[in-house]
Amino acid sequence: MTGGYEHAVTLAPYTTLRLGGPADHFFTADTDANLVAAIRDVEGHGDDLLILGGGSNLVIGDEGFRGTVVRIATTGVTIRDGLMSVAAGVGWDDVVAQAVDEGLSGIECLSGIPGLAGATPIQNVGAYGQDVSQTIVMVDAYDRVAERMVLLDNADCAFTYRHSVFKDAVLTDAVSGEARSAGRYVVTRVHFQLSDAGGLSAPIRYKDVASALGLAVGERAPLKAVREAVIEQRRRRGMVLDPADHDTWSAGSFFTNPILDAGAFAALAARCETPPPHYPEPDGRFKTLAAWLIEQAGFGKGYGSGPVSLSTKHTLALTNRGGASTADLLRLAAEVRDGVAARFGVTLVPEPAFVPDLTW
Repeated sequence: MTGGYEHAVTLAPYTTLRLGGPADHFFTADTDANLVAAIRDVEGHGDDLLILGGGSNLVIGDEGFRGTVVRIATTGVTIRDGLMSVAAGVGWDDVVAQAVDEGLSGIECLSGIPGLAGATPIQNVGAYGQDVSQTIVMVDAYDRVAERMVLLDNADCAFTYRHSVFKDAVLTDAVSGEARSAGRYVVTRVHFQLSDAGGLSAPIRYKDVASALGLAVGERAPLKAVREAVIEQRRRRGMVLDPADHDTWSAGSFFTNPILDAGAFAALAARCETPPPHYPEPDGRFKTLAAWLIEQAGFGKGYGSGPVSLSTKHTLALTNRGGASTADLLRLAAEVRDGVAARFGVTLVPEPAFVPDLTW
C-alpha cells in the first residue's frame, strides 16, 4: 500500500458539515488494490472500519471514530457506446459534467450534487425527477463477507427510494452471529447506461426546472441548458458547495420525504389545515414533502440559534454556522423531528449516515 497510515486525524475537514472528531487511524486508497488490501489489513487486526467517500451524507460524532478510516480516492472514467464506467473515488459532479459534454443524457438533473460516484448507488441518489437507479446497470464491489470482488446488476442492487442493498447488507459478528453493522459491500466502480439523444436531455419531469427553461413538463432541452438550470436551482437552495456560504455547510437534505400508506396519509391530511402535498407511488402509497411538514410545524428557514440552524434557503438542510459541534446539530435535528411528530403524527427519517451509531 502506498502512503501508509496516518494517526489521530481530525475528520471534520473530510465532511461537508465540517463536523466530527478524530479517527484513530486513517488511510487513503488511490487504487482498488490498495482499497481491498487496506480493508483486509484493518479487518485482519480486528479494528473497526469506516469507508469514507466525499463526506457529503455523513454525520460524525464529536468523539470521532475509534478505529481506522479508509478514504476512497480512486480515479478513472471510460465511455463506450453510452456505457459510462466510473471509479468510486471520482467526484460525482465531474461525472455529470463529462456525460453532458459527451452528449449523453440520463443523469443531467443530478448536476451539482456533492460527493463521490461510489456513493450514488448506496442511497440511490436522486433529484429533479432522476434517480441513479434509472441508469445504473452494474456495480463493482468488494464483498467483505466473501472476501472477494463481486458484480451486482441493477436488480441485485434492490433500489428503492433513497435506499439499496448497499445500505441493507450487513456484517455479522463471528462469535455471536448477530448483525453488527451495515457495509458488507464496498463500491469500487459504477456503470451507467446513458442515452445519446442528439444533445438533448431526457424528458424533464420537475416543474421548476421546466419552467426555468420555458418548457412544459415532459419536454426536452439541450443538456447543457438543463445542467445549468439544475445547478441554479440547487444554488438558490444552498445545495451547491461554497466555503463562504454557511448554508452549504450541511449534509444536504437531512430528512427523507415520508412515503405513507393510504391510512397514514389520511390521518396526516386530517391533521392539516390545508391539504398536504402528495405524489402517488406505484404501490398505492403517497409521498409527501418533509420540507412542507417542517415548515408547517413551525420550523421556518433559518430556524435555530447559535452555531446551528436550518438553512436560510431550504428547511431540509441543517447547517453548521461556524464553531458548531455534532451534539449541537443533533439537538436541533431532534427538536425538528419531535416537533413534526407532535404536530402531524409523522416521524421523519434521517438521510445521512451516523458514525458512530449516534443516539438523538
